[in-house]
Amino acid sequence: MFPIRDDNPTRHRPVLTVLVIATCTAIFFGLQPRDEIDGAAFLYENAAISCEILGFEPLTIDEITTGRCGEGSDVAFPSKSIVASVFASIFLHANLVHLGTNMWSLWIFGNNIEDRLRGFRFARFYLGTGVVATLAFVVMNPSATVPLIGASGAIAGVMGAYLIMFPHAGVTVIVPPFFFFPFRVPAVIFLAIWFAAQFLISDVTGSVAWEAHVGGFLAGVVYALVRGRSRRR
Repeated sequence: MFPIRDDNPTRHRPVLTVLVIATCTAIFFGLQPRDEIDGAAFLYENAAISCEILGFEPLTIDEITTGRCGEGSDVAFPSKSIVASVFASIFLHANLVHLGTNMWSLWIFGNNIEDRLRGFRFARFYLGTGVVATLAFVVMNPSATVPLIGASGAIAGVMGAYLIMFPHAGVTVIVPPFFFFPFRVPAVIFLAIWFAAQFLISDVTGSVAWEAHVGGFLAGVVYALVRGRSRRR
């Protein structure tokens, strides 16, 4: 299912949500090279990579060319910051479809979470779930030498929090390529199906970092539950 909109009005303007969307879009069109080779080099130089994070040093040229962690000695990008790459990955995207679907999902669900958390808390939550999503992928793929990119891990965190905070909100969806007539379902159903689908993706394709999606979603759920309990106290 693909979300079209939600029936969940906000009280405040989603300034930070719009800022994240604008930042990701500006980076994609303004900084990432369109050429395939230069674009790949840009991602290797800036994005998070499991092998680098666990070894805390940039990949070697041999590790990039062979795809095997632990190969060679000549570092490809000596000035790369491993810590910065964990955050940078949250704002990088592979292509226009990747960017568009992520930003659309963030717009639908992010404005309500920002409305509830507001200001610094939302920024901390968004970046925090993005980092957790990245680390979840690293734990499950410790020897991976390919860049991990996309805001989907952080957006999954937003969706996990939405499940707890607004389970009964209506979400209008379509089911391409089978059913393009929009229909409304409760958020709890849509998000539960979305979460379950991540495990099916793991058997179908190796290009989607489903581990990051699951990690981010669970981080969002836990955060919302803990926050709700603290507010009740």
